Amino acid sequence: KRPPAPRYAVHTLRSHTMTDGDKNVSEPPERGPMDQFSAHIDRGWDLVHRGDLPGAQKSAEKSVELDASSPEAHNLLGFVTAAMGDAEAALEHYREAIALDDSFVEAMLNAAEVLIHPVHDFEAAVDMVEDALEWAEGDEEVADALLLKFDAYMHQGDREHAAKVLATLPEGEFESGRVEFLIGRAFFESGNAEAAAPRLTRAASLEPDNPDVHYYLGLAHDALERSDDATVEFLRARELDLLMPPAHWALPVAHFERLVQRAIDRLSDDHKVVIDGALVIISDAPGPEVVAEGVDPRAGVLLDALSKEQEPPRARRIFVYQRNVERLSEGVAELEADLLALLEAEMGVAFPALAPKPAEDVPDP
Repeated sequence: KRPPAPRYAVHTLRSHTMTDGDKNVSEPPERGPMDQFSAHIDRGWDLVHRGDLPGAQKSAEKSVELDASSPEAHNLLGFVTAAMGDAEAALEHYREAIALDDSFVEAMLNAAEVLIHPVHDFEAAVDMVEDALEWAEGDEEVADALLLKFDAYMHQGDREHAAKVLATLPEGEFESGRVEFLIGRAFFESGNAEAAAPRLTRAASLEPDNPDVHYYLGLAHDALERSDDATVEFLRARELDLLMPPAHWALPVAHFERLVQRAIDRLSDDHKVVIDGALVIISDAPGPEVVAEGVDPRAGVLLDALSKEQEPPRARRIFVYQRNVERLSEGVAELEADLLALLEAEMGVAFPALAPKPAEDVPDP
């Protein structure tokens, strides 16, 4: 039930790191314009860390209003805009930040990330990374850039060039848990779970509350047939996922239920017959008991109470995990189609006869 190598578009904070002094920023009336500007920048990143994107957007917009020539303000607004799903507007702000400071590596890498996903302009992303590498300072910044280049090649299915990029990473360990995680994830996605596991273990020690770290560490353990270790990490990832704020566009349950029903209505007759009369249950995520039995904690759909001996075979229960589906989707507009795809994929796993048939080779004329 667990996927071999799922990919998630996770917006990651790069060189901007919050300090204790950045938190709970207040803006007393006696502050001057530049003090207010700094307060809005700091508060914006603080709210990003807390998952309050609407609040972060207000601070970012105010910082641009106070100083439209600040590359830091445009980078912050680009990051928030990207996280809220407006890729084109985010790229405009990142490009403005780079135009104001042509050595602004953080903005270049943030732009490259958006170009990879959701824009899927991989050539432009590689070009942006190459520009960043000209200005990158230190092994960590170089590794960060190279990992985005790796992602661009992997999204294109160019595993050969991706492997070459991975081989050029600076050697040694990093103090940043995020970089250690990204290296571990890259090794896992390249098929080297043995190299991935120690990197991900170190990342988990540096960022123990990052659900992505524990999820990929679980995948690495699973690939290495360490089932108990994998289960522990998957359960931890599930707990942390549920503590994270939902997508900023998350739907009320009643609205989500209607989309699930519409997706079911769009299934083909062959798919509909196996779930005829099934009970549909909406929940946030799979329960710990089924995760311990081998179900992916980030599964979007699960068919249960299967009767494969019947003709046609049947599933008596359909679990749809709203938080997981919304994490996988890019927004409300794509949600119904994503639900349909998840339903069809799960049915293909549960009932192989319903799996998509491979395209037949067409002989040359």
